[in-house]
Amino acid sequence: MKNPTLLMVSTVCLLGFTATPVYADQITLNQSLQLMEQEKAITNVYRAYFPSKDIARKAAITFHSQLLEAHYDEGYLIFELTPAEIRQLTAFDFKIKRATQYIERRSAALQARQQLMQRNALAPQANVNIQAVPGFPCYETVEDTFAVAQDFVSTYPNLAQWIDVGNSWEKTVGLGGYDINVLKLTNQSVSGSKPKLFINSAIHAREYATAPLNLDFARWLLEGYDNDADATWILDHHEVHLMLQTNPDGRKRAETGISWRKNTNQNYCGPTGNSRGVDLNRNFTFSWNSTNGVGSSGNQCSATFRGPQAGSEPEIQAIEGYIRGLWPDRRGPNRNNAAPSDTSGIHIDIHSFSELVLWPWGDANQAAPNGPALRTLGRKFAFFNGYSPQQSIGLYPTDGTSDSVSYGELGVAAYTFELGTSFFQECSIYENTIKPNNIPALVYAAKVVRTPYITPAGPDSINLALSNNASNGGVPAGTLVTLTATASDSRYNNSNGSESTQNINSSEYYIDLAPWENGASAQALSASDGSFNQRTEGITGVIDTSGLSNGRHTVYVRSRDNDGVWGAVSAVFLNITDTPPPPTCAFEDDFTTSTGWSNSSASTCSTGTYVRTNPTQATSSGVITQVSGDAGGDGFALFTATNSSAGANDVDGGVCIAQSPTITVNEDSTLSFAWFHGQRDTGDDGSGDFFEVEYSTNGGASFSSLVNIGDVRTQAQWQNETTPIAAGSSVILRVSASDGSAAGDLVEGGLDSVSICSD
Repeated sequence: MKNPTLLMVSTVCLLGFTATPVYADQITLNQSLQLMEQEKAITNVYRAYFPSKDIARKAAITFHSQLLEAHYDEGYLIFELTPAEIRQLTAFDFKIKRATQYIERRSAALQARQQLMQRNALAPQANVNIQAVPGFPCYETVEDTFAVAQDFVSTYPNLAQWIDVGNSWEKTVGLGGYDINVLKLTNQSVSGSKPKLFINSAIHAREYATAPLNLDFARWLLEGYDNDADATWILDHHEVHLMLQTNPDGRKRAETGISWRKNTNQNYCGPTGNSRGVDLNRNFTFSWNSTNGVGSSGNQCSATFRGPQAGSEPEIQAIEGYIRGLWPDRRGPNRNNAAPSDTSGIHIDIHSFSELVLWPWGDANQAAPNGPALRTLGRKFAFFNGYSPQQSIGLYPTDGTSDSVSYGELGVAAYTFELGTSFFQECSIYENTIKPNNIPALVYAAKVVRTPYITPAGPDSINLALSNNASNGGVPAGTLVTLTATASDSRYNNSNGSESTQNINSSEYYIDLAPWENGASAQALSASDGSFNQRTEGITGVIDTSGLSNGRHTVYVRSRDNDGVWGAVSAVFLNITDTPPPPTCAFEDDFTTSTGWSNSSASTCSTGTYVRTNPTQATSSGVITQVSGDAGGDGFALFTATNSSAGANDVDGGVCIAQSPTITVNEDSTLSFAWFHGQRDTGDDGSGDFFEVEYSTNGGASFSSLVNIGDVRTQAQWQNETTPIAAGSSVILRVSASDGSAAGDLVEGGLDSVSICSD
């Protein structure tokens, strides 16, 4: 805030009801209370029971400004409707019923918010640390959003810039207001022209979840840089531009809990009412009022008032000016001129709500000239967030919307995401559903922004992994590292039509230079099953790290389908080090706690079943049959009996067997263990005594012997054994001790310090 003018009034700061002084760009308590009273007086709210979900989705687009809640599973939407709009909906077989419960619930919520604001005005010092929209701790206020963005710039000065691109209406007329800012993210050390992704949010003030999602996407990129290979290469090679608060004046009012949509321009519908202002998403220039009053309104008090002329509002002038500075015009002058297929750039306008992914046109039923490619990318976005993908037009058109300049004028791929199921979305739904489902969609946009009309038709390369801990601890140069991944051409949301898919044709990887960089060298990968003949394939290859310098390298992977289209690039880090990495262990057991060993049901012995405790030495006629103490010094081992004296509880009457759980081994490893066997042979049976340790690498289908001692006199002592285990094995260990049929000998045995660790 530049040179703020202090208002000497008793009021609360709505960025969280703080006790700090109130500046001229913040509204007073009385103003807020009056606006909330106006909101409570609105009673033309109805449940609209729809004939089908398809019609409901279209109605949600057409009447989006009037939509208050969506209950698709229950069969109805809640709208604020005029009599004319009710007639329009009933013509499509909607059944209209007054939403009494919603009206009462909204009134109670606003009343509670008013009381809270009044209490905090009397005792503001109790709330000085609140930094979120009241009642919604997951959503930053306008001021908090800007503060977080500026903190990003301070923390990541080489990756983030905070750019002033214009002013809100209130600031242009001296009523306080805000700068319109863009958070630009890219690695400034990497020069050259870069593809640009632009995302704006909160153009409609009441749509709470939109700006936080945009900010969380920035957080994913910045915190992921140098930690996540995809976040790193995106910021190295692409630019991400985020207009977090597109309508900050209106958003400030919506933070009080009122359903504010437009900007706050006092020249329209009176200077104090909560219906004043212009619907910014009907004020864009390319298709302004192109539907002759159907897609927007000329009524100043309407929620979809388009303004007196195209681009009349300073917020729209800021966003349009910035968009035109990002991309050149690559679409011809006629409406049906398509942008070239290699056109770079994506514009996403984040809204709520209705769980939709939308693309042009919104003002006509005809497909946009780049319609098939827009539809393909839209279905890809909807694969991630699970929303319904469709062209923007609903039952009736919309005009003057955000895609009119980016796509309509310049030919840049443009989309609208409609998040969630309500404007004031609960934090639990935002944190558990909206954010985790939509961040991957935004990441995908950042990946394919170089050629969005081409790349989304190709297969994704996912689940990248390197053997030998090469992505973490690292490997010495010269190590052969196995790269595995999955290539899939089927990752589309086909809930609204079906996207054409093809078999995978090939896959390849690059080290350090991405496929589009000069000097990049492709290395072929193979299908895991030996042949590329399916829409989803496991892929694999061996990377010879000879000649790679110490440090971190980036491995880029991409795949191609039978149409010859290369899909999105994914990456993984490969670390080369002189220091041998610490081993990773699939299994370690010192028997201090239970890890799943059990006495086998195949045991036939009458005594001597295996126990987990500390052995006590037992001696018979000079022969130590049981050791004193465990092998690891922790006081625990697995052995055949607890004896106070030789023969008190040794193996008798058959075979005692213990077995480990099944152990999955993902890397080449070594099995190590300590064992003992003690036996005083009295000659009772001659051949039935033995002690044996076996292992299986195929989940118990077959076993091989590691230790096998027959009917001989043996002094018990701890000994060590090792054997290699191949990656991909399912290991089971089995230990057996037998006193034969006569049960006259003294036979004991045990294990300790078992491990399966990478080499």
